[in-house]
Amino acid sequence: MYRAILLWMGLAAQTIAAESPFDRYPIHFTTVGQTSIAYQDMGPQDGEPVLLIMGLGAQMLHWGDALVQGLLDHGYRVVLLDNRDAGLSQKFYRLSAPPVWWTMVRAKVGLAPAPAYSLSDMAADAVGVLQALDIQRAHIVGASMGGMIAQVLVAEYPQRAITLTSIMSSSGAPELSEPRPEAMAALASGAKSGLEREQELANRINIARIIGSPEFFSEAYARQLAQRVLNRGSYGPGTVRQFQAILASGDRTALLNTIAVPTLVLHGESDPLLPLDHGRDTAEKIPDARFAAISGMGHALEPEVSRRVLAEMLPFWRERPGSGDLSEESDAPVERAPSPSTTAVTAP
Repeated sequence: MYRAILLWMGLAAQTIAAESPFDRYPIHFTTVGQTSIAYQDMGPQDGEPVLLIMGLGAQMLHWGDALVQGLLDHGYRVVLLDNRDAGLSQKFYRLSAPPVWWTMVRAKVGLAPAPAYSLSDMAADAVGVLQALDIQRAHIVGASMGGMIAQVLVAEYPQRAITLTSIMSSSGAPELSEPRPEAMAALASGAKSGLEREQELANRINIARIIGSPEFFSEAYARQLAQRVLNRGSYGPGTVRQFQAILASGDRTALLNTIAVPTLVLHGESDPLLPLDHGRDTAEKIPDARFAAISGMGHALEPEVSRRVLAEMLPFWRERPGSGDLSEESDAPVERAPSPSTTAVTAP
């Protein structure tokens, strides 16, 4: 009998160890201005904070278990959010969302529609999450559009950043390489609305195949992630409005030149959506930034890619530890984000 109990305890421990970190921690909501933002706060409360900001139309789930658990295993406090108009955060249902192709055509001729909100607004949302948790400084990490938001955040709120890590992102400079046509088409397909669940599941797997890492793509992994994302909800018009915010941000060269926090820029050698020169250019425009090209990486964070990202990121942070406290000279109230109110719910 005792052997059976010990065996059951061992199996239970293995199950707990294998459980996704996204399922082990509750989902919280905070109101920044008039916008409700969903976030999760994982790991030790006294751990060095890391803020993860995801990309276009993506949810916090897209960071993946491998990267998030890797950070937790190294003792970091990991904070993630769903950007506005995505995941469980507030949707702007009443605002217009023209097709991606029409937005791009108008942008090409200098007639891009005015965005519903800006990357600065989205950076303020992220700062509001830090405020809700009483976190003064964090390692700011962004992927793709999230990297653009992270760039804006550390430029506009430098006292909030220990470091910046910009992953598979861009400066927005107009002379940089265009996305491959098939990658751009895949991106646009992610904004479709009205699909049946199986159609959307198939579409998301196809997107992952086209823009992801050719060496590390796994249909099983892509399917599992897509199912988890769809279980939380999908909202195509939000992707369009976020895309408009990217276009309106334009060339951020001048902004990048002002960034004074230690910066690491990571980019995939096989990225079909934002080719490698986007990462190199970003690093060149941020003073003293360090650049690393990730072999085999496309425009996604598959488990093996996440391990390679961690192998670059963790040593960089260890060289630049932060106490998480504001210095006296940086204590000025420069945040645009109003003081938030917060609630929490159990993860679905």
